[in-house]
Amino acid sequence: MNWSEILAELIRKTTSDLPADVEDALRAAAANEQPLSQAALFLAALAENAALARARSVPMCQDTGTLNFFWRVPRGADTAALEQATRAATELATREGWLRRNTIDALTGVSIDSNVAEGCPVCHFERRSEVGGQRSDAVEVWLLQKGGGSENMSRQFSLPDDAMRAGRDLEGVRKCLLRAVWEAQGYGCAPGILGVCVGSDRAGGFAAAKRQLLRPLDDVASEPALADLERRVLDESNQLGIGPMGMGGKTTLLGVKIAARPRLPASYFVTVAYMCWACRRRGARVVGDKVEWLG
Repeated sequence: MNWSEILAELIRKTTSDLPADVEDALRAAAANEQPLSQAALFLAALAENAALARARSVPMCQDTGTLNFFWRVPRGADTAALEQATRAATELATREGWLRRNTIDALTGVSIDSNVAEGCPVCHFERRSEVGGQRSDAVEVWLLQKGGGSENMSRQFSLPDDAMRAGRDLEGVRKCLLRAVWEAQGYGCAPGILGVCVGSDRAGGFAAAKRQLLRPLDDVASEPALADLERRVLDESNQLGIGPMGMGGKTTLLGVKIAARPRLPASYFVTVAYMCWACRRRGARVVGDKVEWLG
């Protein structure tokens, strides 16, 4: 099993092939805007851009983003080898032109042309649970490519917040999310998608929030209170009039995905991972020598 080749192909698919649910949402949103309005034209152009990128197997956005790999592996898996394969795949994908030279040394400002460095790409590993007492040898990996514009619009709030009159409850969370959407207008390449974590610590909150961006747009939180909040924030955000690229319209967000995690008594963080319209997420499931492409 050549993991480097599998992961390089995963990168190619992710950077050039927008998931069908996101592309369908863009087209539906364009049809919902006023005909020939800036919003309708922008959304139609984004959908056409996605189709061209797929047909030509080229990146749909010039910012190919931070590569976030989310792994689910069986007990005993060699995670060091998988991480090394991820780095080799990133270098290969960069040489092939599927990734821009997109990594900068923070101290010198010099480009790291291979896109491989300490912490680049990012790998998150979790152990796959055994089902029915039976061990599964499947390895599942998802890639999320998150561009700099959307990353800049990500936010973390600490409740209570007197300025927003936001307390430590879901109504306070709602105020945080609407504030994040309002602050992002004109930036972050709307229409966006919010991945949200309520609780956890600061670092864990961002990891969990980004993981929410792997959920399909029609996926609903299993906790009814969170599902209701997802629907409400999506509806209220799309009534703000911000619209695609902040130019006005009915479509400011395509989705809101919220998770809750345990927290410390002294902390109540609300973490928002903002994703642009180019919600680049793809996965692969490998069992033995068979590869199943996901998403």
